[in-house]
Amino acid sequence: MHVYDHPTFHMACRQFDLVADHLDIPANDRDRLKYPKRALTVAVPVRRDDGKVEVFAGYRVQHHLALGPTKGGMRYHPDVTVGEVAALAMWMSWKCALMNLPYGGAKGGVACDPTQMSIGELERLTRRFTQELIHFIGPQVDIPAPDLGTNEQTMAWMMDTYSVHAGQATPAVVTGKPVAIGGSLGRREATGRGVSYLANRAMDTIGLNANEATAVVQGFGNVGSVAAYSLARYGVKIIAVSDAFGGTLNARGLDLGKLQKHVARTKSVAHFPGGESISNEQLLVTPCDILVPAAMERQITAANVNQIKCRILAEGANGPTTPDADLVLDQRPDVFVIPDILCNAGGVVVSYFEWVQDLQSFFWSETEITDKLFRLLENAFTQTLHLSRKQNISMRMAALSLGVARVREAKKLRGLFP
Repeated sequence: MHVYDHPTFHMACRQFDLVADHLDIPANDRDRLKYPKRALTVAVPVRRDDGKVEVFAGYRVQHHLALGPTKGGMRYHPDVTVGEVAALAMWMSWKCALMNLPYGGAKGGVACDPTQMSIGELERLTRRFTQELIHFIGPQVDIPAPDLGTNEQTMAWMMDTYSVHAGQATPAVVTGKPVAIGGSLGRREATGRGVSYLANRAMDTIGLNANEATAVVQGFGNVGSVAAYSLARYGVKIIAVSDAFGGTLNARGLDLGKLQKHVARTKSVAHFPGGESISNEQLLVTPCDILVPAAMERQITAANVNQIKCRILAEGANGPTTPDADLVLDQRPDVFVIPDILCNAGGVVVSYFEWVQDLQSFFWSETEITDKLFRLLENAFTQTLHLSRKQNISMRMAALSLGVARVREAKKLRGLFP
């Protein structure tokens, strides 16, 4: 479908085709599994603070509905396209199925630069975008969550707009909300905590002592920063981090407390006085034990994969490694890959917990939530590792095989409506 023409969507399709070949899925079933159920494109007019009206393009893609309502983030970024969103929705489908969550995958976003918009403009953008989506989202239809460029406040605006339309408070329409209006304890930290938990499990698997390990984190937003702090609590030394504005390296270990204060003051890790400047490209090939790409898609490619010098690749971002790079990694037993649909699944798992708590109006403690999160991650990690070893396939192939097979089975059992 040419409407989804985008490098990231082609990458997601290529991954699916490889898994479909491995699972011997008949050609008759492949397109129905691969292509999104529906995609919506809307115009989002916003009155800017200077009085001018600017129209932004907004998108929402729902990949499949076989297991329940769809679930996925909303991102605000200048490069958002329907093709990119469709790829992310597909990956979310396999992720939810791998984690045994009753969801199909979805994703959405607006092509805008939130860093160049005021709070008032962002609120008007979010409310108008939500209004355009009213008939396509809902607690039993499609449940948005925060993503790149959005946060708890964005979700609060979305919830309020939907609730005003519904005539009653409807907290279960979104997840990642502030706790005060139905959000879940531990939701903001969930993805980063999951990354660090699985990295720790990978260290156990390959016999690496956390107290002797080093880590490099690309992307110091919500996922990367929490992953870094959580890894440090396991005893891992964080030697380099980066964000969109640059990076910082200290081979003796970064002082995360001072770094946190620097980021709070400057809004970036760049120019941190406790380290030397480093580019994102240099950061990815910095020798370390654990490499955490937690930024954008397609960061590890055929051009740089041979220069990667880590023992564990923990994919905090969606789609950070291209299929061409995977071919190289498959021939490198020295690198243990924790694939994205497993590694960063903590966010959607605790989003699921938040949705359940909202539906039943009964909330759990953060300790209960973290315990439940780690139990689900442990089960998925164990199943993926077992299948990888049993069939002598990569961890990515194993994780995707489990996710795709479960979606295929659901579609098969429900049948094809005439």
